[in-house]
Amino acid sequence: QLTVLNLGNNLLEEIPEEVKYLTSLKRLHLFGNKICKFASGACDGLQNLILLNLNNNQLTWIPPEVSRLKSLIYLSINHNQLASIPKELCFLKNLSELQLNYNQLIYLPEEIKFLKKLQKLLLVGNNIEVLPEELCDLVNLRILDIAGNFIQTFPSGFQNLKLKEFYCEGNPLFLRQPVNAVQQEDAWSLQEITSRFIMNELAGKNPFIMHVIEQHSQVRNIISQRRKCAICGNYFLTIWLECVEFVPPPKNWKISRNLQLVPLRILICSYKCFNQRGPNLFGIAQV
Repeated sequence: QLTVLNLGNNLLEEIPEEVKYLTSLKRLHLFGNKICKFASGACDGLQNLILLNLNNNQLTWIPPEVSRLKSLIYLSINHNQLASIPKELCFLKNLSELQLNYNQLIYLPEEIKFLKKLQKLLLVGNNIEVLPEELCDLVNLRILDIAGNFIQTFPSGFQNLKLKEFYCEGNPLFLRQPVNAVQQEDAWSLQEITSRFIMNELAGKNPFIMHVIEQHSQVRNIISQRRKCAICGNYFLTIWLECVEFVPPPKNWKISRNLQLVPLRILICSYKCFNQRGPNLFGIAQV
């Protein structure tokens, strides 16, 4: 029974449907082809596959059916043309290593939090501007390389990751350069005022509000997008102040040579809270 198949450096234009019959296959190398798509059903019979190498192809998307590769541990799709990855990829619960270097990714799905066994994530040379807060849920992540993207700040819980190696050179990270600024509260929309009241009443477990919310799915969908103020702990919806807190990287991280402070993205609900911030928290100024 075939367990390893190397079709690298050929002229394949798709992952053929016939591979689904190789049910004992554990390692599949398809690097250096011209693959731009998966044939329908190509993932159906590969439940034992643990390694898939698609480096140096022409893929612009990954089909949701990739979630059928239940045993996959190593997935490498470097040097392709991916603009996004499907949320279904994040349901590969055994995935330990994910390489997506040199694509055209602009974001990571929030479902990335489900990759609980992920230890190595490589995202070099993409177009990512913001890392999702859910990245901080990857408790087993040990190596993260995001060099050569467009990231300015990191999620607020970023320093809690148990990383051993972290590389971020070639990103336009915010620098700590204090300047004076005019602080003027904006007028809130009626939706924001109402949403804040409802969300904070829910936090207090107001039984009347909780009953009303249960009856209105549209309201539930709106408040599911809530965020929490880092200063007062109250909830808000769409109006906030984006700030930066500069913290030193953990001493046990192996890091990019020039990284002295890690800029963390902090959201605050109002200028009232902004004026109560600590000395290491700064507003973001566009200059």
